[in-house]
Amino acid sequence: MRKFEGKALVLASHNKGKLEEITELLAPFGITVTSAADHGLDEPEETETTFAGNARIKAHYAAKATGLPALSDDSGISVDGLDGQPGVYTADWAETPDGRDFVMAMTKTWTKLEERNAPFPRTAAFNCTLCLAWPDGHDEVFAGKMPGEVVWPMRGTNGHGYDPIFVPAGFDITFAEMTSEQKNAISHRADAFDKLVKGCFA
Repeated sequence: MRKFEGKALVLASHNKGKLEEITELLAPFGITVTSAADHGLDEPEETETTFAGNARIKAHYAAKATGLPALSDDSGISVDGLDGQPGVYTADWAETPDGRDFVMAMTKTWTKLEERNAPFPRTAAFNCTLCLAWPDGHDEVFAGKMPGEVVWPMRGTNGHGYDPIFVPAGFDITFAEMTSEQKNAISHRADAFDKLVKGCFA
């Protein structure tokens, strides 16, 4: 396991929310985090069929382009009753000509479960894979997971993506009904970050 020795890191993402989250997480280690957008990078095509594969594409692309270590995140929801779909294509299910529509994506997910007459509880898991890549081509990969089930109708107004239909295991409210603090303490991303910090920063 390679330890992170530098003081600067690129987040291989244009997502401002993720940038804030990771900046906060790495602040205790005195690390400055910039985003792919700050470096004028476009987003590479994600051509792999696994979360780890796509995370690696993004991290290595940003590391090579900037000469700095880069951190990427690939995440999505896998629904057991749909043979693990949408999985790595979670965001694709929400794509429209006018941007992403997650209400449409959640409706599609539930409709497909109904069509298959999938048994209850309709188990699922949120997955998050982080890849920390160095300019020399080395990388470390960490996978996080939050099991639970998908429910209908949608509940809650917090969070994003598929949060309104996902109830994490051990809870009776959806991610979208939780405060960000509650969700961030137990989420798939929190699990992956915990492993990343222990592996490369602690």
